[in-house]
Amino acid sequence: MGYYGGKKAGPLPPGIADFYSDGKSIPPREMRQAALDAPLGDEQKGEDPTTTEFLTRVAALLGKEDALFMPSATMANEIAVAVHCRPGDEMICDRSAHIVNFEAGGPGFLAGVQTHMVDGVNGMFTPEQVAAALRPKGNLYLPETSLVAVEQTANMGGGAIWPLDMLRGVARVAADAGISTHLDGARLMNAVVKTGITASAYSEGYDSVTLCFSKGLGSPFGATLAGSSEFIQRAWRLRQLIGGGLRQSGFMAALCLYALDHYVERLGDDHRRAAQIASVLEDLDLVAAVLPTETNIVIFDISSDGPTAAELVAELRSQGFEVGAFGLRRIRVVTHLGVDQDDTDRLCQTLETLLTPR
Repeated sequence: MGYYGGKKAGPLPPGIADFYSDGKSIPPREMRQAALDAPLGDEQKGEDPTTTEFLTRVAALLGKEDALFMPSATMANEIAVAVHCRPGDEMICDRSAHIVNFEAGGPGFLAGVQTHMVDGVNGMFTPEQVAAALRPKGNLYLPETSLVAVEQTANMGGGAIWPLDMLRGVARVAADAGISTHLDGARLMNAVVKTGITASAYSEGYDSVTLCFSKGLGSPFGATLAGSSEFIQRAWRLRQLIGGGLRQSGFMAALCLYALDHYVERLGDDHRRAAQIASVLEDLDLVAAVLPTETNIVIFDISSDGPTAAELVAELRSQGFEVGAFGLRRIRVVTHLGVDQDDTDRLCQTLETLLTPR
């Protein structure tokens, strides 16, 4: 039994089209073969050639000096917080941010850091909101603001893409105040493919960047944390401190390299399918609202005269689909490598049936 949606759950029934998360895709045989064929060595000693190649490419992609391999983006985010902050410090982020809601209280537990959550729009906040949230320096009674964290794309904002000028504006306010910045780029490549803006352009002005390979890029695990050489050296020590010695990590890095080579541009297919689902939902009588859908995440609210989110999830599962309930009436649908156009067409037809008054 594994944890699923916050609760223990068994395996899904055979034939389910799983739109719960882009972390649910299964690596195809070609990707697995890449891992089997990868040259390996001791990553702890810098001797794993596959990991070294992977990190060199990612650092260049993000426009940073160096990068460190991580099993997950959550670990990358939490280590970034611990490097940038001291116990008792405060970080600024959006109220809906992954780092606050889905990382098990890591900033407080692992780094002794509290969060100052601002109410952005669809997971995105303004430079003015950052300026207003900064703690005055020199006050003995207040925590010290030491980090501003943003999330590109914004997961619970419906996969929203931060505009480049807003992203850079936030970074400038933080830099002017002498505060570090972190970009949680778990789905950064979704923004890159949708807008044509490079990953390094989005990363500019941010002291550290997380990039995840187990979301839309289809790897079963793997992420990177990128930044300056000094930052990565400190991050490496913290990864070791919490037990993150990976040894022959090229076996994992090869999967991520395969994703980088084969699955970036196909993210556009996910975006088109998500837009199709959102378009259908917008016309249904029992749907109260659909968040703007820019990438591969569709979030919608069911009207008060419709089923609850839990009821809709159960009914969809009985008809061969898995989606996520996030609150009493909010549903999240995510497109990814593991669901195709036929799955999407069938889901749209089923949603039309279930969310149209009888």
